Amino acid sequence: MAEPREVKFRLSRRRSSVPRARALLHSALGEWGAGSEAAETGELILSELVTNAMRVRVPHDRLVGVRIAWLTDDGLLRLEVSDAGEGKPEVRAPCEDETGGRGLLLVEALAHRWGFEQRACGIGKTVWAELKAPYLAPERDGTEIAAVAVRPGQCVRVRDAWQVVRSVGTERSASDCARQTVVLGLEDGSALRMDATEPLTVRDADVSSPQRGGEETSG
Repeated sequence: MAEPREVKFRLSRRRSSVPRARALLHSALGEWGAGSEAAETGELILSELVTNAMRVRVPHDRLVGVRIAWLTDDGLLRLEVSDAGEGKPEVRAPCEDETGGRGLLLVEALAHRWGFEQRACGIGKTVWAELKAPYLAPERDGTEIAAVAVRPGQCVRVRDAWQVVRSVGTERSASDCARQTVVLGLEDGSALRMDATEPLTVRDADVSSPQRGGEETSG
């Protein structure tokens, strides 16, 4: 069984987090080679789930967690949004003059299936939605993705040269706990620090070519 391709991140409870979630989803799906239909539908669903999570009352202004996963064996794109609030998400039938309350109606209409579950660790719940996305296009050379989506073994373009990513870690700002910095350990021993949402150009490493720094020469 293939491991799902996934991206996880956390969002502060502010209006700008909704477009940020869409941008990160768009970046991940671009890397995975998803079609435009899956991307557009996924962005609509994720926007509604994140918006709903932002409205939930939670203790101490807790962050909202997001997980994006491509379940390649099942041909499904799974979107999960976690919050620390109580309650059960329910589809409403708002009156015509109401301006809100239609988020889950949209999710129900667009998703293959959706639901919610209590979080195994900690308080709150996770609302999830899945949509059919069975096909992966071949990964392209030089795809631009968000730094948070980079994974070990890929090559990244740094100062007009390609370098293999040996490790991926994250750091949080002491002054802004919602700000996440991605730390990439590169093959030359240096570390590249970037905001999680900043774009990087990546490609898969060429496994057929010799490893740099490990070549032998004959005299």
